[in-house]
Amino acid sequence: MLKLMYITNQPRVADIAQNAGVNRIFIDMEYIGKYERQGGMDTVQNHHTIGDVKAVRAVLNKSDLLVRVNPIHSGSKAEIDGVINAGADIIMLPMWKTEDDVKRFLDYTGGRVKTILLLENKEALGCIDDVLEIEGIDEIHIGLNDLHLSLGLNFIFEPLSNGLVENISEKIKNAGISFGFGGFGRIGEGLLPAEYIISEHYRLGSSMAILSRTFCNLSKIENEDELFETFDSGVKDLRKYEDFLSSCEKEFFDDTHRKLCRCVKGIIGESK
Repeated sequence: MLKLMYITNQPRVADIAQNAGVNRIFIDMEYIGKYERQGGMDTVQNHHTIGDVKAVRAVLNKSDLLVRVNPIHSGSKAEIDGVINAGADIIMLPMWKTEDDVKRFLDYTGGRVKTILLLENKEALGCIDDVLEIEGIDEIHIGLNDLHLSLGLNFIFEPLSNGLVENISEKIKNAGISFGFGGFGRIGEGLLPAEYIISEHYRLGSSMAILSRTFCNLSKIENEDELFETFDSGVKDLRKYEDFLSSCEKEFFDDTHRKLCRCVKGIIGESK
């Protein structure tokens, strides 16, 4: 089963999500450089704080607490120390571009927490072979949004259809490191159906994914009962589909990959 991650800094939402079966609650402290990359796009740009880490930590007793810090900068060591002291189980490094970025991150974390590298730019692609030789990396997540922007592609899921994610994932698997990529919404929904994306996770051997804003759009939830039902039904539907995938043969995954490629091609054609 995939490790599911959901981004929120609201303790009550985090508690409901963990009780519905979300494996990791994701606090997003990254803000350095994000507006410049994503300004004007329909993306969520969070600026969570150490206070949010502490508040969410206080309610978690089932799910792990994952915190995305800022890219390596002059204050990284202090930021990482603060996040660990506030109770993070896992720290994610975004926007790394060099081996030195990764080594500094691992030095700052010092084995105190699990580490995830967020691979999301062409510079990281250029040095991935050398980075995979560095000891101490627990997981790598391929961030499709910024990656497709960095490569000048037209659609967030184009790296799934053009073979890029498959190529990267093979390298990561060969290095013995767990990986995941992108995110998805609810079963039965999405411009690119969630079922196609989840099937790709299984075809490629991924172990984790982010539940997107459309999985549970808090701006459209009117009360706590609706919030609980949204998470509960959404996770149950997802796990049911994963049960189905666990019994599928290679031919099914290959066929679904072809459907995904055709769908992405159609979306790209419409967007031009």
